[in-house]
Amino acid sequence: MIYAVAAYLHFLAIFLLVALLVLEHQLFRLPLTLERARSLFRIDLMFGVAAGLVLITGAARALRYGKGLDYYLHNSLFHAKIGLFVLVALLSIYPTVTFLGWRGALKAGELPKVTARTGRWVTLVIRVELLVLLSIPLLAASMARGFGVIV
Repeated sequence: MIYAVAAYLHFLAIFLLVALLVLEHQLFRLPLTLERARSLFRIDLMFGVAAGLVLITGAARALRYGKGLDYYLHNSLFHAKIGLFVLVALLSIYPTVTFLGWRGALKAGELPKVTARTGRWVTLVIRVELLVLLSIPLLAASMARGFGVIV
């Protein structure tokens, strides 16, 4: 039963991560409003927490509640999956730094200044993050069926 609970918690964390990124994508449009800017700031922080939960629950599954670390370390699809997750983490730095830069303006009750160029880049990065995240379940499903094992 604990294996099913571990898988369930991992899936919940993944769903939360994707939902927060979709919400971020929906809320980030220019011109910003103060309310949306505040929401984006908070949602991005929650996105970071959700990413941490995905890592923790994924590590728990790999180390204790899955097929065993040896299986995962000898599976090329697992490495690809982790690589894509790291790519999403690296991509998320740009929107996060942008939103953290708003902290002073938001505390002062002011609307953050966002150039059209920054707006285009943040939107593009969030869309690429979503695309990469949506490819990870294909690798996971293939891996669960025994593909990618390195002999």
